[in-house]
Amino acid sequence: MKTEQGSGVQALCPECLRVLPAEHQRRGDDIWLVRTCPEHGLTEAVIWRGEPDLATWRRPKTPSAPPVAATPVRRGCPYDCGLCPDHGQHTCTAVVEVTQTCNLVCPVCYASSSASGGSGKQTDTADPTVAELARRFAHLRRTAGACNVQLSGGEPTGRDDLPEIIAAARAQHFGLVQLNTNGLRLAGDAAYARTLVQAGLQSVFLQFDGPDAACVTLRGRPLLAEKLRAIDHCAEAGLGVVLVPTLVRGVNDVSLGEILRLALAHMPTVRGVHFQPAAHFGRFPGGLAGTFTSGPHLTLPEVLQLLVQQSSGMLCPEDFHPPCCEHERCSFSARFVLREGRLEPITGGSCCGPEVTVEPVAGEQLTAAEGARRAKSSVAAQWAMADEKAVPAAPPRDDFERFLAVRAPSRSFSISCMAFQDAATLEIERVRGCCIHTQTADGRLIPFCLYNLTARDGTTLYRGQPQGEKL
Repeated sequence: MKTEQGSGVQALCPECLRVLPAEHQRRGDDIWLVRTCPEHGLTEAVIWRGEPDLATWRRPKTPSAPPVAATPVRRGCPYDCGLCPDHGQHTCTAVVEVTQTCNLVCPVCYASSSASGGSGKQTDTADPTVAELARRFAHLRRTAGACNVQLSGGEPTGRDDLPEIIAAARAQHFGLVQLNTNGLRLAGDAAYARTLVQAGLQSVFLQFDGPDAACVTLRGRPLLAEKLRAIDHCAEAGLGVVLVPTLVRGVNDVSLGEILRLALAHMPTVRGVHFQPAAHFGRFPGGLAGTFTSGPHLTLPEVLQLLVQQSSGMLCPEDFHPPCCEHERCSFSARFVLREGRLEPITGGSCCGPEVTVEPVAGEQLTAAEGARRAKSSVAAQWAMADEKAVPAAPPRDDFERFLAVRAPSRSFSISCMAFQDAATLEIERVRGCCIHTQTADGRLIPFCLYNLTARDGTTLYRGQPQGEKL
């Protein structure tokens, strides 16, 4: 056992969510996050396992603070989110939850959604009206700028007025308006995707966990056939799709190659795959998650290696790079061109989508602001509508956007992975660098992992807690 040099960090107690001094300990090829609560004792969890080595996974950058600090610092991170003046990265993607209800009751759900709304701790489960959401979109545009927006829930397609919500978001000229969905309504109604496109929807973030056996475990029933119908209906509407597998050790960690090959077979409608190792928050039952130990967590390098091993020679570890926007330990990604059955890498990566440089330079140090701009531009180009004639594209503003234009999304494919943090793995340094923020009803922006954070007994810091006055 070896304590990593300079590894003095801050973490949380999974029992009481108290901030504690912590350290990284190297045990063989594993890096453990270790801390001791004076009340609840020792907690340790693996945060990095295997290659690439944590010491080499670096992307230097200059932070870019949020343009608006909406909340003062009183108790310190992670208790003053809104964002507070100490936050280190502005919003790249804003998640706006338009409903807490869902037509599935998945055994694994970060929002604990159900047909009756959110978890029992939800203080206000009434869906916001279109007018309320329009005010929130306008406030978001003023405070976060032209970020990318993801409409989420719950299951947003349960709202019959979703087209009006999409139109309200598009009216604010965000970089991208994307729908986070389980795809069941898209599968059941061939015309629905076209309705959403006509309202201005640009991309679908489709829950996609792989074979039916995985769906039964993670979602409660077989879903693969419905997911494939949803993709077909999006293809008919000219709507780009990103497949989003939630990965759980022992459930679908053997299916990454199968998911990748299925995605490639459905290009250009499917623009990429965004893997998400499951974090232990929301509804994540003990039968799957066990306790807060090393076993259940799939770490970022493990996903990378599994993906390479299962890709039938299409990928190698060197294809992937740390992010240029959020904290380097949060993600990997890359963008490819498919030629003669092989994936040829174009670029490095970002959590928010593939990052592209006009001429990739080894050791290039970007400002986080420029990294975020490139990330937002490239994800909008890569993940937006497959029918490139359906919505006229804005003319390129600089060499970077001209570079994107000549690498049309219909000919390229992105692969990325986001490692969310839970109460066992969360580090204050990482959450301060988060650029994916959930908007609350009172307009505050909370880093995604903090918004969904769940203590061992189900206590939350933000989700379901009392808020200020609605916008």
